[in-house]
Amino acid sequence: MRLSSESFYPQQAIPGEYAFAVIAEPGPIALSQNRNPHLAWRDAPEATRSYALIVHDPDVPSVGTDVNQAGKTVAASLPRVDFTHWLLANIPASVTEIQAGAFSDGVTAKGKADSGKLGTQQGLNDYTGWFAGDTDMAGNYLGYDGPCPPWNDERMHHYVFTLYALDIEALELPVNFNRQDLLAAMQGHVLSEASLTGRYTLNPSVAY
Repeated sequence: MRLSSESFYPQQAIPGEYAFAVIAEPGPIALSQNRNPHLAWRDAPEATRSYALIVHDPDVPSVGTDVNQAGKTVAASLPRVDFTHWLLANIPASVTEIQAGAFSDGVTAKGKADSGKLGTQQGLNDYTGWFAGDTDMAGNYLGYDGPCPPWNDERMHHYVFTLYALDIEALELPVNFNRQDLLAAMQGHVLSEASLTGRYTLNPSVAY
């Protein structure tokens, strides 16, 4: 199975329109268009009955003390953890492409609702926890919200799009499911998987 995109090339920069924020002047950053990128896939196993998609960043600082703090940097050597950007389940087997902007087109304060587009079910991304203490932004962030790495991070961030071909038509998932819920529901049902990785930074001193 192969996963590709017309929005960015493998291991190359993700354009700013698909990010939550971009570098700005006077800056350091500004909110962006936050569109989901185009995705397409082919050569799935014949027994595929549905697909699921997980998008995550494995380069998120494990300690947030210095994140986005003027005069400080987040060291490249700091241990990192995962941050989930998109959970999309129960994609029908007949679907082999997602158009850019189809599931997200703009930053939505307090989070987007699940559109149910194409008969899918979306889960909570990790902006839900990130904004939990912010009265202007707190809410349930369902579906896609794009890259917004710390603007003072010395490390390039990688965004891994992983598509799973499943032998089941619909997974039983709770409302507002998380990544662990999805992984548990998929266990024993994965026929094949394919990944596509793009890169993104908000630190002008980090070169692509």
